[in-house]
Amino acid sequence: MSLGKYNLTPTLLYAIVFIFFFSCQKKEKNYFETIAINDIKLSSTPKPASWRYSHDENFQKFEDFQKLEKIKPEPHKNIIYLQPIGQFNKLQQKQIELTKEYLKIYFQLETKVLPVLTNDIFPKNVKRTADEGQEQLLAGYVLDSILIKRKPKDAVVLMGITEKDLFPKPEWNYVFGLASYEDGVGVTSMYRFADSQLTDSNFNESLLRLIKISSHEIGHMFGISHCLNANCVMNGTNSLTETDYHVARACSLCQRKLNSSIHYKHKKRLIELKNFFEKQHLNTELTLANQDLNLVQ
Repeated sequence: MSLGKYNLTPTLLYAIVFIFFFSCQKKEKNYFETIAINDIKLSSTPKPASWRYSHDENFQKFEDFQKLEKIKPEPHKNIIYLQPIGQFNKLQQKQIELTKEYLKIYFQLETKVLPVLTNDIFPKNVKRTADEGQEQLLAGYVLDSILIKRKPKDAVVLMGITEKDLFPKPEWNYVFGLASYEDGVGVTSMYRFADSQLTDSNFNESLLRLIKISSHEIGHMFGISHCLNANCVMNGTNSLTETDYHVARACSLCQRKLNSSIHYKHKKRLIELKNFFEKQHLNTELTLANQDLNLVQ
């Protein structure tokens, strides 16, 4: 039977229609496209005193991220190390251990805690007394003169944790954390996360702040810029109020960037995050992890 000048048989015609039909079907979404529905969009108008209000930053697209020369885990250089510096009480020691556990889950990389260094390591010229009366340490000194020199050979990044307040330069009041992205070292201060006194009653609030800032700074070390895509752990922050508003979850775009360098399994990571938040009674973060997990079950 002839069907026009192309002499298409019914069987061949059916095959063409079949292929055309399925080629027109909507392409199956990948993981990042799937969870994007859970991204919490940022306000189009930043609030006064917020990070976005006072900083004019460029949106880092995935393609921009891919072009960067950045730190990536390598076979023999793939461990995250934490370096405690200071005098820590039992609650603070517990927070450091939980931060180690969280970072291992968040980045899906082995994470270890190094032996504590005492505050005697700081010379007088890198200390100052803040207006509120507490001693502060120069954050850049921690990076350049302590952490870079002590970074283990198998470390992909090294994060210092101090119980002392930090300042980045004389004209700044304080900073929560600071990182050298080229060297893969950073430091986070616990001081302000518990309003200078960690107790059982503010333990969870303080812990959540610590894991947010720690994962944020390490995210920078892996090449991820401040997020302008959604409410995300990689948002810039000017205050504890702003830190508390930002979630610990990385948005779909920042997760895509991270996963391009660290090839972890998404579902495994989500399950482990869910279990961590559940165990620590971090209910908002647990809800967000469950929302993502429900989409990939």
